[in-house]
Parts: sequence; C-alpha cells; structure tokens
Amino acid sequence: MSAIPLADRPALVRAALSQQGVDGFILPRGDEFLSEYVAPYAERLAWLTGFTGSAGLAILLSNKAALFSDGRYTSQMEDQADHTIWERRHITKEPPAAWLKENAKGLRIGYDPRLISEAALQGFQNSGVKLVPLQKNPIDAVWRDQPQPPASTVRFQRDALSGETSASKRARIAHALREAGEQALVVGDPTSLAWLLNIRGDDVPHTPVVLSFGVLHDDGSAELFVDEARISPEAKESFGDDVKILPIGALPARLKALAGKTVRLDPIGTSFWFVQTLDDAGAIVSRESDPCVLPKACKNQVEQEGARRVHLTDSVALCRFLYFVSQHGVGMRETDLAVKLDQIRAEASDYHGESFPAISAVGPNAALPHYRALPGQDRVLERNQIYLIDSGGQYDAGTTDVTRTVWSGPAEPPHEIRSAFTRVLKGNILLARARFPEGTTGHRLDALARYALWQVGLDYDHGTGHGIGSYLSVHEGPQNISSVPRPTTLQPGMIVSDEPGYYEVGHYGIRLENLLLVRPAPIGGRGPFLEFDVLGFAPFDRKLIDVALLLPDELAWLDDYHAQTLAKIGPALDDETRAWLAEACAPLTP
Repeated sequence: MSAIPLADRPALVRAALSQQGVDGFILPRGDEFLSEYVAPYAERLAWLTGFTGSAGLAILLSNKAALFSDGRYTSQMEDQADHTIWERRHITKEPPAAWLKENAKGLRIGYDPRLISEAALQGFQNSGVKLVPLQKNPIDAVWRDQPQPPASTVRFQRDALSGETSASKRARIAHALREAGEQALVVGDPTSLAWLLNIRGDDVPHTPVVLSFGVLHDDGSAELFVDEARISPEAKESFGDDVKILPIGALPARLKALAGKTVRLDPIGTSFWFVQTLDDAGAIVSRESDPCVLPKACKNQVEQEGARRVHLTDSVALCRFLYFVSQHGVGMRETDLAVKLDQIRAEASDYHGESFPAISAVGPNAALPHYRALPGQDRVLERNQIYLIDSGGQYDAGTTDVTRTVWSGPAEPPHEIRSAFTRVLKGNILLARARFPEGTTGHRLDALARYALWQVGLDYDHGTGHGIGSYLSVHEGPQNISSVPRPTTLQPGMIVSDEPGYYEVGHYGIRLENLLLVRPAPIGGRGPFLEFDVLGFAPFDRKLIDVALLLPDELAWLDDYHAQTLAKIGPALDDETRAWLAEACAPLTP
C-alpha cells in the first residue's frame, strides 16, 4: 500500500508533467519489456488508477482522464477506478487515439519510450496531438515508495526439460539472421530470452523469467545484460564462452557499437527506446517479428511429453480440489478456496507456484471473466450457487491453465444456467474435436466454440484460446483462437487453450477450459490435416449438464473423456476421492 492516497496521485503526476512541459501523459499497462505480467515496481497503472487488470492504458490530461481496457475487465474498471477522476472506456470499441482526438487536439502529450512499442505509438499518430518522448517517467518521479526492481537467481533450464541446447537454438536463429542479411537481433521479450538461453528466474510473479535484455549476433554469440552475481553456477557453465554477461548499464554503449549494422527488432514486442537508440547510433533497424516466438510456440517432443506429464500431475490436484469443494466448499470464502487449491498443487515436488492469480469466483463474481478475489472483499460460497475456478500451475516441465464451473447444490440448478452451461460445454467439445487442414489460423476455428451459444443469441466478449508456454508465460503468442484475425497458423507442437464462456452480469458466469496440443491428424484427404490432443483431465459438473441439448457424438466424446479421466487420474487418488470421481465420470449416455 502506497503512502500517497489514491485520490491524490493524479494531481501529483499532473504537476510532474507540467514540469516537463507537456499537457498530458499516455500510460500503458506494462514494463520496459512490454510484458503482460509485471513486477511490483512496474505496476504504474495500478498505482495511478487503482485498476489492477493485466491489460489496460490510461491517459491523464490536465483537466480530465480516461482508463481503457478490454471486455475481460470492463466491470473491474467500474469497480476499481474512481468515477470522479477516470472515464472508463472499452479499448477496442472506444480507442484511446479517438479519445485523444476528441479531448486533447493540439496538446503536447508525453509518453515514456521505454514503456511503449513503435507499433503502439504509431496508433496515436493521427490523434491530433503532438507526441513528446519524456526523459523521466512522471509516475516514477512522484511514487516515493516504489518497490525496487527484482533480482532473482538466473537458473539453468536443463536440456532434459528444454529438449534443445541453447547453442543449437542460437545457431538456428543466427542462421535466420544471416539469411535475412541482418547482423544482430535485439531480444526484448524476457520469455524469448528465457527460451533462447535456456534460463528461468523469479523476477515476475507467476512467470519464471529474468527481466533482462539480450543481443544475439549472426555468429550465434550473444550478450546478456544482467548483474553477473545473479547467475547460478550451472547457468554460467551452460553459457560457455559464447554468451557474455554485461551489466544493464552497458546496454546503451553496446547498442551504439552496432553502428552501420542491420539490427533486427520486433516493432510490436520491443520498446520504442531501442529504435531511438539504434537510429541515433547509425544502425539500420530491421523491423521484423521476433524470430524466437514461433519456435518457442512449437514445442519439441521433449516439451510435449513434459506438458502431458505435468498436466496429469495438475489434473490430480484439480480433481482433489473439486472433491474438496463438493464436501467442504459451502461456507468458505473465495480467497480461502484459491489458497486450498494452491496448497494441494504445492504437494508436487516440481511445482513452482501459480501460473497466474487464480480466478476463484462465486455467483455474480463469476460473471467477471478476470475477477480477482481479495481478502475481506470476497464472497462466501453458499448453497445453490455457481462457483468458477480458473487457475494454473508452473512446473519444471510445463505450464497449466484450466477452468471448471460447478454448482454448490443441493437444489437443482435453474434451467437457464443449465442451458447456458451445456451450450458452453458444446462449444468446448466442438473445438476439441476439430480437424482442420494445415495452414488454418485460430480465427477460422473460433466460431466452433461459439456456435451453440449463437443459436440462442448468446456470446462472450473475450478470445476463445491463447498459447501456453513451456514453464514460461501462461499467455504465449503468436497463435490464438479468437474472433480477431491473426496471421499465424496453428502448427504441430503448439498448445492453445479452449475456453468458451457465458456471463450474465450481476448473476453468474460460466467458463470451461482445457488445454489442447496441436498434432497431425491420422487421416488422408487433400493435404495434411491437424487435430487436437486434450492435455488436462477433470470432470465437467454433471449437475449443470442438460443431456437433452447434447448431440449423440457430443455425448460419446464426453463419456470417453470422463472415462479417460477416471482411468488416468483415479489411481493417484485416495479411496474416498476416487469414489467421488467415479460417480462424477459415470457415463451420461442414456
């Protein structure tokens, strides 16, 4: 908790902006690495506005202010932001650039070039304002008790878990640089750096990365900008002579040393400060996508087997938790239930913590897709309510993310809720069963998950699926499954989530999620086809299923999935929990 009251912070920032000669400030939610999940020192948006969502942007002017986020967080903005200070806007339906054009035309608007990408900055070019890069972030100037940046140990991700040496990865990416006529690559994404160098750290909650930058040269050598004292002996030994360790303060000079060379950087995933620094140094900036992203997304065989292994471990924990909820959940608070699940997961020796803050949501709170329960402000699970638990774990060999929605009973759920739940389940099943030709993007599959909801005029305002890392970020690109088109096709080895939902604001919410591994489909036809392998196993609450709405092939899939769940998870459970699972997984077919 900051010593400065929340209501006083905008005025302090406005004074700091006035000292720098600007009329306003654009503040994205993120850090110098443009990450979704950030360390406490970089929670600038939350400090200024009170809004704690993982996606958003604020614009502060001298006389007004606006806060933007997407459909996952619109209700959360309403709850957390002071309405007397902040207008709340949907970031896609009411873009920040349009708001600036309407409210700040002709004004000088500052931005921190370390916190925004060139691509994001270009989105403001036609907003009718003069964009001014600031030397000092105005939040940092007035946030007196701002936490210090983290300094966790840099660990080595063993080859037995990564499936490929760092030298091999660096050689592959360096070859791509040479093919493109580029002499160096700026690695600005900590997850790309973690993949490339086979390192992990604990600088950011829930995402095992090291907050550092890297430069890869076309001969396969690299420079890692981090305090050398942080590097474990095992990691240092793995680097050999090909990876030089330099302090973060040496980064500007090393970039200037690239003068005259063609340097690749991702204009979306790298801060604009790098473009400025390289331009000033006389380097030629090649604005291309991060070449680490796609091979990182396409898990090799070792990573795929690791994912299957940790999902079984995680599924055992989730089934134990669901049984606990069925017996003892009523009367417990949302936060206590989340802690209980984390405690069960922590019994696994290779567990490193949650992959994101668990969404433990009762009744109306379940209608907030990215709800965060806080002690003292959370609900108690009562009888005859919806309970939604969306959670995941970080393990040595992989990352998990799974959602189940259950009914606390004992009364039968209302028909409206059972119908909505079953239609969400139908979408989950239809997507999981999909077969599709190579070259298919996730955008083309998104409608499968929504089809049953659409038939009765329902929908949900978030994507259907996101990529998952291998003991890395729970949200990983470049692939996704969404109504918003992306050019990246689904490819073997990719892991995506399958999480349709439905939300009745103020009443209840439903989401059902499994992770899917893309693999070749064993069918002929015109060209290669792909399909999904479901990774996690936990029952879908039969009390919420309206069997009459399921087609015969959907029922057959569900019965088979439940049979697999009992066979794979049952042997790892005690007798009492196994008996519960057997009942939960009993065939639904009449």
